[in-house]
Amino acid sequence: MTVTGIDDVLLVHGGTPLEGEIRVRGAKNLVPKAMVAALLGSAPSRLRNVPDIRDVRVVRGLLQLHGVTVRPGEEPGELVMDPSHVESANVADIDAHAGSSRIPILLCGPLLHRLGHAFIPGLGGCDIGGRPIDFHFEVLRQFGATIEKRADGQYLEAPQRLRGTKIRLPYPSVGATEQVLLTAVLAEGVTELSNAAVEPEIEDLICVLQKMGAIIAMDTDRTIRITGVDSLGGYTHRALSDRLEAASWASAALATEGNIYVRGAQQRSMMTFLNTYRKVGGAFEIDDEGIRFWHPGGQLKSIALETDVHPGFQTDWQQPLVVALTQATGLSIVHETVYESRLGFTSALNQMGAHIQLYRECLGGSDCRFGQRNFLHSAVVSGPTKLEGADLVIPDLRGGFSYLIAALAAQGTSRVHGIDLINRGYENFMEKLVELGAKVELPGKALG
Repeated sequence: MTVTGIDDVLLVHGGTPLEGEIRVRGAKNLVPKAMVAALLGSAPSRLRNVPDIRDVRVVRGLLQLHGVTVRPGEEPGELVMDPSHVESANVADIDAHAGSSRIPILLCGPLLHRLGHAFIPGLGGCDIGGRPIDFHFEVLRQFGATIEKRADGQYLEAPQRLRGTKIRLPYPSVGATEQVLLTAVLAEGVTELSNAAVEPEIEDLICVLQKMGAIIAMDTDRTIRITGVDSLGGYTHRALSDRLEAASWASAALATEGNIYVRGAQQRSMMTFLNTYRKVGGAFEIDDEGIRFWHPGGQLKSIALETDVHPGFQTDWQQPLVVALTQATGLSIVHETVYESRLGFTSALNQMGAHIQLYRECLGGSDCRFGQRNFLHSAVVSGPTKLEGADLVIPDLRGGFSYLIAALAAQGTSRVHGIDLINRGYENFMEKLVELGAKVELPGKALG
């Protein structure tokens, strides 16, 4: 990763427990997709609990390029989106907005319905393993879209109304499930999606689409049936809170021996994480407004952990918790089954003094699809180990926040490069660090 300048570097003076209160707002994995859904409507939509993160700004810009009026609502964190005048956008403008996000691929279905065509440039996102864009295009072909590969991206057309189809996902991919939902709701006939993702953010997107007039049924066997309708209206919706950010702060409390009240954290969507947190030795207390997480003293316990799709232990919870596991007594086993390259961040933790060994075998659980493909996707964490400050370069969103946690738990000062990447998914994270008593500073400008 290229270090862009001092504004993208954070100095972290570790060794101080994080204590205090922060707030999490709407989920990064829901809000941008709900914004895309507004494209499908014939009337304005109102979305509440919207965080100020980069992915939201990217989608807002893309919607505006396509003629959607986006303005603040009556309360903080509220957006009103009016899609009355959807139009084609300039290719260069789309490219300028899309380079830092994979979300533009989800505009395809809505734009095919509204305009009959769409253009998608090359896409970015976190480098944590395969996210096959080709599969999205194959899904759109099954609905009846034609796709032409051009030098600057992919050009899609819908010569006729898109038609419902039967799709079985080889893996319950969140992105592919979202693609099908956003395309099927206005397609002619019934779409049956098997082996679908059923994350809380998917359910919340279905709630958004149902409010707009969609007909969507979820079966207990990961099958979703969508009956296409002729038109959709707008919606008014309050996004569910970000369970992934809430868990990141919970892990920060554990690793730094701190005490953090996460206002907005919700028990229902975090039950699997809370069980694991308790097994490690973390404490939490739930009330109607949020969850308090803290280190109760004494030794943390090693565990065997396997990531999985919902309702399993989410892959985005894994990296922050691994930092806390470096402080647990004994050997912890972590088996990553969702992204094949998500354990690469541990090399920096070893540089700081952790003892983490990676393996190509499936450890601590059942075999997974990576077991025979030569990926380092299992880890053994030996602890507790003292962490020391280091120079760190952020690799991806969750790994980046994990580096912050490690730097905060370590003795001495760390230089964390590439912090701007964390803005993709963590609203005002530096302000929150200061509120929790972290000793951090931008070179030349003290923050706390």
